[in-house]
Amino acid sequence: MRTMEAPKTKATSKRRFKMPSAFTILFFIIVLVAILTWVIPAGQYATDKAGNIIAHTYKSVTANPQGIWDVMMAPVYGMVGNDATEGAISISLFILVIGGFLGVVNRTRALDDGIGAVVKRFKGKEKALIPVLMTLFALGGTTYGMAEETIAFYPLLIPVMIGVGFDSLVAVAIVLVGSQVGCLASTVNPFATGVASQTLNLSMGVGLFPRLILWVLTLAISIWYVYRYASKIEKDPSRSLVYSQRTEDLQRFSVPAGAADVKMTGRQKAVIWLFGLTFLMMIVGLVPWQSISSKWTFFESTTKWLTSIPVLGNLLGSDMVPMGDWYFGEITMLFLFMSIVIMFVYHMKENDYIDAFIKGMSEFMSVAIIVAVARGIQVIMNDGLITDTVLHWGEMGLKGLSESVFIVITYIFYIPMSFLIPSTSGLASATMGIIGPMGKFAGVDGSVVITAYQAASGWVNLITPTSGVVMGALAIAHVNISVWWKWIAKLMIYLFIVTAVFLGILALF
Repeated sequence: MRTMEAPKTKATSKRRFKMPSAFTILFFIIVLVAILTWVIPAGQYATDKAGNIIAHTYKSVTANPQGIWDVMMAPVYGMVGNDATEGAISISLFILVIGGFLGVVNRTRALDDGIGAVVKRFKGKEKALIPVLMTLFALGGTTYGMAEETIAFYPLLIPVMIGVGFDSLVAVAIVLVGSQVGCLASTVNPFATGVASQTLNLSMGVGLFPRLILWVLTLAISIWYVYRYASKIEKDPSRSLVYSQRTEDLQRFSVPAGAADVKMTGRQKAVIWLFGLTFLMMIVGLVPWQSISSKWTFFESTTKWLTSIPVLGNLLGSDMVPMGDWYFGEITMLFLFMSIVIMFVYHMKENDYIDAFIKGMSEFMSVAIIVAVARGIQVIMNDGLITDTVLHWGEMGLKGLSESVFIVITYIFYIPMSFLIPSTSGLASATMGIIGPMGKFAGVDGSVVITAYQAASGWVNLITPTSGVVMGALAIAHVNISVWWKWIAKLMIYLFIVTAVFLGILALF
């Protein structure tokens, strides 16, 4: 949304520094990488039949420096692909469709009223809301990268938490920490796990169970931290970090009119069930069941049986892919299909459905495009024949480095990178093509590298001032970011240590 600029005066003539957008940062990186193709020696590795790089086979080749034409074509090829680089079209389309799906769900107000109903149900037991709501928001973060959608919940929770003797920090923490810890331990988040997995040609189901364990660990620590603080200020309100503004907060925030009367309709409850079922089906479809156990052939045998039935098999589709073998095409279809199911269940008019779906897609358009722009970096590196050279340098530098040390270094590397490129999808597209293969040289599975990247990105998104979600939440709560940093500092240390130790152990298996 564009706002009117104030007239320039002597007081406003000196512009403050403003962090450039992710698009601008990524394009400058494309230009920088193009320049590097004139400097870095070209080289290539031998690959096996599956296209995997074979270690110790690097050799120099004739250079292919990239020019202006190549720079401008990079985002295009980043989307549609070329001979050297797979395009991001499949993940971009999935992002757009899931945006449409969420647009349809949000049109029903099922999620908003669902949270409101939970708040109403726990009236008088508000402290018990902390683990319940943080778990719900963490589920949103780990499944679909819930972030901007949380802004609507702050005006609802802040008055409730202040009214029962807590403070605005507790309300902010429930939503912000809950959702971003979910993102930190993303299981099937399409904007983090999805983009990174697609870059490494992995299923999102690979590494799902370890990430689920990390989700439980980090969420439990976060709930304990918030609950402990809430209990402390419940006993002694003066120990609140925002106690100096408590009088103003009591006047500033009041329970919204009608908030106590929130009641979900039967159709909204059905939408909530369908919403949860959709993500459950996506998880089941993505988990490579037969790779876990060769005896787990239920979905494959059931699909073969269904498609072999006369008439019914053709009606369902003879090319139906069994769950466990799903990839981006199948889960994109799932979200499209379930959005249509929700339309009929909610009795939504066709025009309303189309409008909600298109508006939902438009909100995710920038994310879909940024994936292609970021993939353009890989296009330049591959076409300029320097990707394998960088990998070769990494291979030489990783000699004698243990798996645990490598993954912890990767985790630390992604922390400043998350500040530089705040878009999780853009960061994955820009870097995973290099860091993932480096992990193979160090003996670390690609799914573990993805977990390290996600953990760093989610960790940074709890505190970064470049995040609209963080700054928006603090603005609504009238909390200065320095106060937020002071409050969350110990939690950040706990999360960092636990995640680093978990990654170090995970890399050994």
